[in-house]
This record gives sequence, structure tokens and C-alpha cells, in this order.
Amino acid sequence: MVEATIDGRDDAFASAVAAEIDGLYRYARWLVGEGAEAEDLVGDTMLRALERRDQFRGESSLRTWLHQILHHRAIDRSRHASHELSVEDVERSWGDEQFSVDASVVLERAETRAGLLEALVHVPVHYRSVVVLHDAEGMTTTEIAEQFELSVPATKQRLRRGRMMLVSSLASAEERRMANEDVVLGCAQARSLVSDYLDGELEVEQRRHLESHLEHCATCPPLYASLVGVRELLGDLHDPNSVIPEAMRRRLETLVERAPWLAD
Repeated sequence: MVEATIDGRDDAFASAVAAEIDGLYRYARWLVGEGAEAEDLVGDTMLRALERRDQFRGESSLRTWLHQILHHRAIDRSRHASHELSVEDVERSWGDEQFSVDASVVLERAETRAGLLEALVHVPVHYRSVVVLHDAEGMTTTEIAEQFELSVPATKQRLRRGRMMLVSSLASAEERRMANEDVVLGCAQARSLVSDYLDGELEVEQRRHLESHLEHCATCPPLYASLVGVRELLGDLHDPNSVIPEAMRRRLETLVERAPWLAD
């Protein structure tokens, strides 16, 4: 039970934050993996939220506000991570018409949560969060844009780049190069459209050109198959009913109860 010295308002706020533990833990697992690191990130997020409770104005839902805090805490923790992919390098690779991957290898690795989590670790958090919230949690680009205070086009760009980096991470050393001849639409342009194609957001003419390109190109179909398969596997592994382990829940609830500034 929360300490008796907490006033009614803070008591209610602390209880509301504690009620979001499951969703925060599920989000944290996608961002940093299972176990202790996810628990630590959730605990850090909850304490930061309680410490800054006066900053919550109700302009967005508490869930959205807590997700924003967790996202920024994850970014802070990864600032000096040397294992993350470079978005510039990945864009350069996907813009190379001879670049491709072995889709069977990508999808085999993506079939398990462990494989996806290991690959996601190499995707910078800015992009990782958008891919997870969209493809695993089922949020729309508009909802994600509102959560992170981005424009919808900027959110779509992060989703496109994040998907590409996830496939590249899963592909690892299995990349292969092939030659293209007589292909409609350049590969770089085709690959820049694939993410919107997956989400059904291309104009009819663009869709027709892209489908023609995929029909004749030697290198893009495996990339496209990887993007489609990984997105579907992310969704399949999402369990909205999953709950945090009970022992971990008790530790985090105790963390809330003992937060010293609640009794100020």
C-alpha cells in the first residue's frame, strides 16, 4: 500500500502509473530485450514520471505520456551504443541496385522473439520505437506522430528506415549482390516506396510501377519479402494479454510506494 503521508492527488496518480506497468514492460521488452534491462527501464520511467508528475497536464493520455518518457530514457541509454546500425549506411545499401538479402535467412531469424529482439537492438531507438509501435503494437502513424510530437511524414520516414534497418540487421552477413537488367523503375526509388506500399498508401500509378519493378527485378523481391514477413512476424508475436512476471510487478510497485518525493 502507498504510504499514508501521500495526499489524495499523489496517491491517485501513483496508482494510475502503477496500473500501466504491463504496457510499459511490453514496450520496454521490444526496445531493450527481456528481463532485468526491461525491468530497469520501466522502473526508471515510473520514477521519472512520479518525479515530474506536475508536468502531466492531461493533454494526452497517461499511457502516451509514460511511453514518451520510456522512449526518451531508452534513447539516453543508447547514446553511446556502438552496435547500432548507421541509417546513412543502410540507406546507401538499399539505394544500391545490386544489394539484396536472402529472404529465407531473414525470415528464419525473425520467426522467434529472441531473433527479432537481437536484431532490434541494432536499430537506433528513434526508429526502433516507431517500428515496434506500428508493426507490433498496431498503432497508426498518426497516433505515433502525436505521441512523439512528429509530423506524419517524419513518422512515416522513421517507419520506412526502421523497417529497412531491421531487415538489414536480420540479414547480417547473408547479404548478396545480383545484377539487374531491363527493370522498370530504379531500385532506389522502388525501395523508397515499399514501406508505403505495405501500408496501402501509394497512388495507383506508383503502385503499378512498383509492382512491375518487383516482377522483373532480381534484387528487390527478397528485400520486399523480408519486409512483409518481418512485419507480419512482429504482429504475430505481439500479445496484448501478456503480463509482467509477478515478482517483477511487486518490485516495481514497491518502487512506486517508496518514492521519497511523493511524501513531500
